[in-house]
Amino acid sequence: MTDTRSPSLLDALLPIGVLVVLLGLSVYLYGDSSSSGPNQIALMCAAFVAGLVGLKNGLQWAQIEEGILAGIHMAMKANLILLAVGALIGTWILAGTVPTMIWLGLKLISAEYFYVTSCLICALTALSIGSSWTVAGTLGIGLMGVAAGLGLDPAITAGAIISGAYFGDKLSPLSDTTNLAPAAAGADLFAHIRLMLRTTVPALLIALVLFFILGQQASASHDTARIAEVLTALEAQFSLGWHLLLPVALLLFLAVRQWAAFPAVFVAALLGGIFAVVFQPEVMARLADPAAGSLAPLKTVWSALFAGYESNSGNPALDGLLSKGGMASMLTTVWLIICAMCFGGVLEKLGLLQSTLHLAKSTSSLIASTIATTIGTNIITSDQYIALVLPGRMYRAEYEKRGLAPVNLSRALEDGGTLTSVLVPWNTCGAYMAATLGVATLSYLPYCFFNLLMPLLAITLAFIFPPQAVMPAHAERDDLSQA
Repeated sequence: MTDTRSPSLLDALLPIGVLVVLLGLSVYLYGDSSSSGPNQIALMCAAFVAGLVGLKNGLQWAQIEEGILAGIHMAMKANLILLAVGALIGTWILAGTVPTMIWLGLKLISAEYFYVTSCLICALTALSIGSSWTVAGTLGIGLMGVAAGLGLDPAITAGAIISGAYFGDKLSPLSDTTNLAPAAAGADLFAHIRLMLRTTVPALLIALVLFFILGQQASASHDTARIAEVLTALEAQFSLGWHLLLPVALLLFLAVRQWAAFPAVFVAALLGGIFAVVFQPEVMARLADPAAGSLAPLKTVWSALFAGYESNSGNPALDGLLSKGGMASMLTTVWLIICAMCFGGVLEKLGLLQSTLHLAKSTSSLIASTIATTIGTNIITSDQYIALVLPGRMYRAEYEKRGLAPVNLSRALEDGGTLTSVLVPWNTCGAYMAATLGVATLSYLPYCFFNLLMPLLAITLAFIFPPQAVMPAHAERDDLSQA
């Protein structure tokens, strides 16, 4: 058996450097389609280089493979949710649920306030249910359709949806990341939420102002004739009504009841299929396969679950809007996540991440270096949970050594780790949002104002307001008793 050695800093930076170069080439050569295959190749090549570094330092291939499988295992939950969301989009369009959301949005929301309204609706909903993914997969899909009908920028709309969803997710006590960050740092949950308000609320207010300004500019090009055409086409193709929003209400209810995401989304997708059979007889008849006989409705719903919905209304704008969904539409994203987790799994197994984290610790500001480390971990490992747990584990002793309360660490973890995950194309969060909202990560990134502002604001305020000192002894005892 060969002796294993800790990787040097050069060893740690080599695969990361290879990844950066290859991803840069991928984006340069393929543009927005880089996530449809080229980025996956870049990630696999970088994982191969990381594996060679591991062999150089005495690891066996079986150990490296173990790291790869562990990384993929961590991503399986996200992959299952993605497949379920694809199925949900297909049946919700078939059932008239998504068309109803678009129809109501076009009637009720004005173009100049659309971005602000979208951000606020998503923020309040995510705050109540604790899931940015659920918000994007329900309200987000409908809002993207409304934006298309209003002739608004899909990238800005996606940025508004994501900004609002992540605000609510970040502050909700029901959110998994809101609970994970203080757990990793050893902090109290509600003390953690209270401290986050200092940075989170100002960031949202600034984001809302920016979305308001963009909305005023968009209203100048408002096309009422286009909206009328889309409304007419929707009413001709589907039976529409408030009752078709019941699948959305069910999914939000299941989220509040703390159901796991995969079964909740899949149940809502199946309910969409039932609604299609009951409330959309004309659509079902139009799409029915005569060869299937009495099983034609079942086949139509089944097809929507795996292949999505294909609109042939004769209105190009509406057809482009509604021709989507199905599990098959998520396969490229699942492929991207698997390749990304291969790379991240190898790095974590080899201890290469620890080498880069030691470098981050040498920076002048502890909070700034913590945030920078979470962002780097999001980029390297492609998973926001690792970006919370690993830096939390690495920095916890240093915060204690400096006499800082654990909530300082937990807030830094969320400010950097939770909010930047969606800005990385190969991160599970970035890949999910791109696939669900239908906008490439690099396209919506400049408009995720809340997510971009949070790390900058957190670092700035860390220098203006001194970090909170260690809590009094009685408070620490209370936290221990709660734990």
